[in-house]
Amino acid sequence: MERLGQALQIKPPYRIEAFDNSNIQGTDPVSAMVSFVDGKPSRKDYRKYKIKTVVGPDDYASMREVVRRRYLRLLREKLPFPDLIVIDGGRGHIAAAQDVLENELNLTIPVCGLAKDEKHRTSQLLIGDPPTIVPLKRDSHEFYLLQRIQDEVHRFALSFHRQTRSKSFFQSVLDDIPGVGEKRKNKLLKHFGSLKKMKEATVEELALSGIPQGVAESIYQALHEKENSKES
Repeated sequence: MERLGQALQIKPPYRIEAFDNSNIQGTDPVSAMVSFVDGKPSRKDYRKYKIKTVVGPDDYASMREVVRRRYLRLLREKLPFPDLIVIDGGRGHIAAAQDVLENELNLTIPVCGLAKDEKHRTSQLLIGDPPTIVPLKRDSHEFYLLQRIQDEVHRFALSFHRQTRSKSFFQSVLDDIPGVGEKRKNKLLKHFGSLKKMKEATVEELALSGIPQGVAESIYQALHEKENSKES
């Protein structure tokens, strides 16, 4: 961490926070933040964000939103700021984060970006305004630390995105079934965990999730009608 600080010309980054966005063609866009303290993951400080203000696949606007939400909260709650913010992305992502920090929140926190090569491997470390490449040996401990952070935030964001997509798909299947509103959708999701398990359930098993018998029968019929129409 001391050598990383020297390479970036900042104080040693004992507390690092990293961000990554995840979406598929703009659907169910989410972002995630991981925190590393003294070079180790601090999982209690990890955060998940559903993108609220961005329409369509706009990675820069999504980055602006989550950076704004994260550091506004730290300001309000008077919590410690990181020594370094790592953005999964290149010059545009860095510029988006810096703009929010400096021009909206009046904060001075170093922001670096980790760009990937065509094989989706960590290839370049960028920092500054405008961002320039920081030369780091690929076999150095500092490069390895950054690679671990990038892999971890990507894993965390992707996992959250899959959960979000799965939940939205699960709920969309239940649309238009009489008697099934948001509360009952959530009950079913909590009880069965997946659409596959819900389709395998009997009417009685559906009712055991806290759904009235008549609604359970409607759900069972609707799910199996959809299956039968696919087969035909």
